[in-house]
Order: sequence, then structure tokens, then C-alpha cells
Amino acid sequence: MNLERLKTIHNGAKAAPTFSREEMDRRLGDLRKSLADAGLDAALFTSYHNVNYYSDFLYTAFGRPYGLVVTHDSHTTVSANIDAGQPWRRSHDENVVYTDWRRDNFLHAVRETLARAGVREGRLGIEDDTVPLRQREQLAEALGGELVDVSQEVMRHRMIKSEEEIALITEGARIADLGGAAVVGAVREGVPEYEVALAGTAAMVREIARSFPDAELRDTWVWFQSGINTDGAHNWPTSRTVRRGDVLSLNCFPMIAGYYTALERTLFLGEPDAATLRHWEVNTAVHRRGLELIRPGAVCGEIAAELNEIYAAEGLLANRTFGYGHSFGVLSHYYGREAGLELREDITTVLEPGMVVSIEPMITVPDGEPGAGGYREHDILVVEQDGARNITGFPFGPEHNVLG
Repeated sequence: MNLERLKTIHNGAKAAPTFSREEMDRRLGDLRKSLADAGLDAALFTSYHNVNYYSDFLYTAFGRPYGLVVTHDSHTTVSANIDAGQPWRRSHDENVVYTDWRRDNFLHAVRETLARAGVREGRLGIEDDTVPLRQREQLAEALGGELVDVSQEVMRHRMIKSEEEIALITEGARIADLGGAAVVGAVREGVPEYEVALAGTAAMVREIARSFPDAELRDTWVWFQSGINTDGAHNWPTSRTVRRGDVLSLNCFPMIAGYYTALERTLFLGEPDAATLRHWEVNTAVHRRGLELIRPGAVCGEIAAELNEIYAAEGLLANRTFGYGHSFGVLSHYYGREAGLELREDITTVLEPGMVVSIEPMITVPDGEPGAGGYREHDILVVEQDGARNITGFPFGPEHNVLG
């Protein structure tokens, strides 16, 4: 049989976009200038985050490759036939669909899309930080020309948020606060972690649906942890039931069009003992100082170094578990990261207006020691011309979050 390799599926009407055409054109304009400055003829993005950032389409891979081809005058997402017309409806501009009938149809789709734009064996920008070696070899063989890494340059573009992005992130922070309230309302002795998590997730999904009626409803989640399960920041809910005397971790993550926001809080069920209270208060002191340090001109590594001193003075530096914060935007627990904007000792990035970062100190006290458990707070701040604006409203600390 001679089955078609590529399709155009314009099924239905374009979905209402997340961002204005002016905003998307701004992103593409910045990208095309970078391509021109580097002498590149086009870029092929294959990561969730960059395909989404430059097209407004967030794919579901399920073992198939997806992409976005950007030339100096064209913009085309490349999607699998299994998704039919949805990728075109969600894409900023054009879309080409490849079928499963031949193994190399994705590469064929990319090659044909480039050829139709007049690019044959030119210099192509790709993402070396996310492209597997085997796929890179296949691209080089199929496309010819030179493959040049653009991942760090486009990451720097994503680090500075537009007014439209900041408005979306601010809404996400508001919705995270609502999820936090639902979590607190569901906590009681004997309730499993997963039931508490479900309450927070449901509240956030419903509010996203109300506030963003044209958005896909996907990827929003809650990590609610109790007792020993609080020791890691990314521990998933289990069937463990909440017990009086537990340290608790509330972690709400609403996802809107690929944009991640977060609320994280330490809670306690019952009256905390002296050791628990001390650890919690030290961590909130670090959190408060971190909030003060976020301002334009501050250096990420220097913020981390100063916060380390507070832990060290209390004998708790060895209990710290990760960096003090990170950038926000198109990211999730399975895709994306603006690694150049993290509050860690090895990052020299200078904070600028338009950046959006978290302050999220955490310490873990091992099981068997007084006050055992994990202690973590998390707020989101928008760096502005004269300081920073905290868009997280949920209160933190023992004075607010001792329950029952």
C-alpha cells in the first residue's frame, strides 16, 4: 500500500490563544534576531517547553517525537496523526501532521517543512540540552548541514517574562492559594495523604476551568506529605494516614497552558514540640530573609551564600536539601527548567526586572531525631524596577499553620 506520509488537518476552528498575537510575535521576533545574529537558517525545537513557549501548543508525546520548525518567515508545529486536528487548533500558526506508516516520518516532516521554506542543508539551531544523542544523529543524517545548539540562548529569552506572562503567573499563584486552603480544609487525623491531595487538585482544576474557560485542563497536581514522607520535596502522596503530632507538607501546583506556579507550606497537626518548633522557626527566618534579598541587581549565588550563614549559625546547614529558589514560566515536574536562574551557589545570574523567582528554603531532620521531618516554605516573587512583588498570599509559619 502507498499510504500518505504527511497530512494537513485543519479540523474545526483555531482555539482561543493563551497569549495575544503581539506577545507571540514578540517572542518569535526575539528568536529570529538571535538566529540571524548566529547565522542560522532555522531552528527545530523538540522540547515540551520551547515548543509550547514559541507556539502555544503543549504536546503529549506518548513515545512519539513532536517539534516546531521556525525559519525567518515561517512557523510550523510538527505533530503525530494520533492527535488529528488538535495541534493545529492550539498552534500559533501552521501545523504539519506525520503518520505512523513509516518509521522516519517525523524526520521526513521536518525535512519537508524546511524545504518548503527554502532551507536545504543550512545551519539549523537545535536544543542540545534535551535532544537525545540518537535523535541528534538521525537529524544530522536526514537534514544535512550543521546543527548548532541554541538551548542556552532561548533559555535566556524565557527568563525575562512579559506583562502577559506575569499576569498569567499571578493568576496561577492566586489559584495555588485556593488549592492550599482546600488542602488545609481536608486535613484531619486518619485521612490518607491522597485524599487531602485530591481536595487541593480538584479545587485548583475547577478554578482554572472557571478563570480560563478556553484552556486545556491538564497537569495540575498536589503533593501532600505527612510524617516521614515530608523528608523529600518531591515525594508523592501515599495511603499513609495523617496522625496527630505529624509534620505536614502542603504543595499545590496549578498548571495553566504549560505555566507552572507553586505554593509550599509546612503545617503541623496538633501542638508542635520544642524541637519541631525550633526547626520550623529557623526555616521561616531563612524564608523571610530570602524574601528581602530578592531585588534587581542581586546575584543568585550571593543570595544563596547569605542564607547559608543563617543555617550555619543554627547548626542546620547540613540539613539543607536543595537550592533556595528558581525561575518560573513554562516548566513542570516532567519538562522545562531555566537552569540559569536558580538561587544556588554556582549561579552568577544577576536578577533583572521581569524575572519571576521563588524563595523556597528547606531542611530535613532525619527520622529518630527530635523534630524529625521536612520543613519547607515557598513564595513567588516578581522582580520589578525598585524591588520585588510577592504574589503568594497564603500565610506561613507556626503562628498560622498549626492545625487542630
